Amino acid sequence: MNIISSASRQVILDTETTGMNQAGGPVYIGHRIIEIGCVEVIDRKLTGRTYHQYINPGQLIDPEAIEVHGITDERVAKEPRFHQIAQEFIDFIDGAEIVAHNAPFDISFMDHEFAHLQPVGPKTADICGILDSLVVAKHLHPGQKNNLDALCRRYGIDLSRRTYHGALLDAEILADVYLIMTGGQIKFNLSNEKAGQEGGGIQLVDQNAFNLKVISASADELVSHDQRLDLVKESGKCLWRGEA
Repeated sequence: MNIISSASRQVILDTETTGMNQAGGPVYIGHRIIEIGCVEVIDRKLTGRTYHQYINPGQLIDPEAIEVHGITDERVAKEPRFHQIAQEFIDFIDGAEIVAHNAPFDISFMDHEFAHLQPVGPKTADICGILDSLVVAKHLHPGQKNNLDALCRRYGIDLSRRTYHGALLDAEILADVYLIMTGGQIKFNLSNEKAGQEGGGIQLVDQNAFNLKVISASADELVSHDQRLDLVKESGKCLWRGEA
């Protein structure tokens, strides 16, 4: 699996909803999006551009969902309906690669909302690439917990702001996780914990997963390098030349 995306522009995305899926059915049955949070990344750098919107779903929010994200019916009662913000949202994500944790959940809700537009909106996959960061995490950490909280603990990302789940905050946290997770070395831990335990050992990304361009030194750069090593040799043996 190639964990390094070739997309230049990525949108790290999270949504909050009125509730979870019904057992055995599509994610969106009976529920709607109430919050969208997006963070823009271009060439693996945060640009500072975000998209954040609360949405009035036109129905009650499940009490179990409120316990997770803290968004109440009163909080979204005066917010716009999805069709009122749809074009602005589509403009923000159009042409980007969406990165979401457990992407099928968010994408199926988005497709459900787009399908209710008049005229009917696009399928997300028709205007965006889609990358599931949960799949990437499972590839890198098989057999371990790979939810967002677990990944933050693994990579040392501060969760002190996260009293509740929130779409923009979770998108910001996921952006940090994703960029660290796909940035090369995953963890450098010199503890004596057994390899494979949470937080133990040195874990590196499989280098075969990278399609990195190798740039060789030019002739002039090699000459400059040798001149620098000559200066080092003046003060003793030069380890870089194999002199022990």
